[in-house]
Amino acid sequence: MSTSVDVPTEAPEFAAVREAAVRAAAAAPGVRAAGGAAVDAALRAAATLLRERSAQLLEANHVDVTAAEQNGMAPGLLDRLRLTPERIAEMATQLDVLAATPEPPLQREVRTLPTGERVFERRVPVGVIGAVFEARPNVTVDVASQVLKARSAAVLRTGAAALGSARALVDLVLAPALEQHGVPAGAVQLVPTPGHAGADALVGLPDLVPLVVVRGSGEVTRRLSALGAAAGTRVLAHADGGGVLYLHGSADEDDVERLVTESTDRLGVCNRLNLLLIDADAYDRLWPIAEEALADRDITPSLAPHDHPLGHEWALDSGAEAHVTVTTVDGPVDAALTAARETSGLAACVCATDADAATAFIDAYTGTGVFWNTTTRLLDGYKLLGLPETGINVDHTPGPRGPVTYVDLSLRQFVVLPAVAHEG
Repeated sequence: MSTSVDVPTEAPEFAAVREAAVRAAAAAPGVRAAGGAAVDAALRAAATLLRERSAQLLEANHVDVTAAEQNGMAPGLLDRLRLTPERIAEMATQLDVLAATPEPPLQREVRTLPTGERVFERRVPVGVIGAVFEARPNVTVDVASQVLKARSAAVLRTGAAALGSARALVDLVLAPALEQHGVPAGAVQLVPTPGHAGADALVGLPDLVPLVVVRGSGEVTRRLSALGAAAGTRVLAHADGGGVLYLHGSADEDDVERLVTESTDRLGVCNRLNLLLIDADAYDRLWPIAEEALADRDITPSLAPHDHPLGHEWALDSGAEAHVTVTTVDGPVDAALTAARETSGLAACVCATDADAATAFIDAYTGTGVFWNTTTRLLDGYKLLGLPETGINVDHTPGPRGPVTYVDLSLRQFVVLPAVAHEG
């Protein structure tokens, strides 16, 4: 089995990642043995520590944010990097919710064979799950908690700008919470080296880390997916984002204003409004309303003729995040096909009062999430499913799709037991 094609095995980055993976692998059996009650108790303890140690976490994050500002990080990326008391409180709430979430049965009966044997399907832990994600400190807790709930250990690699914040979250919150409840503290490992080489190494260790969740968007994520495939690592990738809003001719003007506004509350996230489609025969009525809503958010429309692809993801365009692409379409089917063709297929919303038109759009759109008169910002694990997520998978093949949570991070195992003996 090969290792990462880009990172020599003697490189310091590879050695650091491998050491972290070895420590996680050593902790993984202890996570499985600890059981659900212990893991849930550790998650609740982590929520308590988030609240109690908020000041220390904010201080560590302030150092990261200050350095990023000095290095010229764009406002949208700074927003993702920054922790606030409110965001820490929300992280704690999500941990409490996850801990209180009843797990699906570890085993379910499938059928009885004609010969009498009983077939069961069981969920078993992966062992060690890796994650590569952007410089968003809250994702450290989101991913780690999901992996732990799935009874596996985690190796996390975050963007260099958030490394100090992530280290504080692991050292001050996650590790002590795990240790307090008999779960190995080494079950959450953080790749200590900045730069892309650490991510390359993580997807190149299939024998230690067989599954890696890759968050973020763009060419880097696609490259990591290719590296993982070459190495034999299963990669769940979120390669591109960008929400679509389609304004049908029947759209209510108040709904237009509301959806444009709600879909642009944060510009550095993947499910924000990125591409605005408007029925050509209703453009003169609907565009002025949308234009005013965008202007109120200080967002510049990119109008035809475009010098970029229609699906260009503005959230990743550093310094130009405050843009939305606008174009016309000819009805709901054309809108759905355009949304699927020009974007990653993350999420699309139809704004319409005509139920037939909305249904036509929903039936024709093949993306991960489709919404009627509701913002694409809801395509989020916590908002949609009531659980934190490891990421949003937009694959066009069978497997976990949409917000990926702990129930998607297990292996399927079949167990066949003897027939039940009947008394004569």
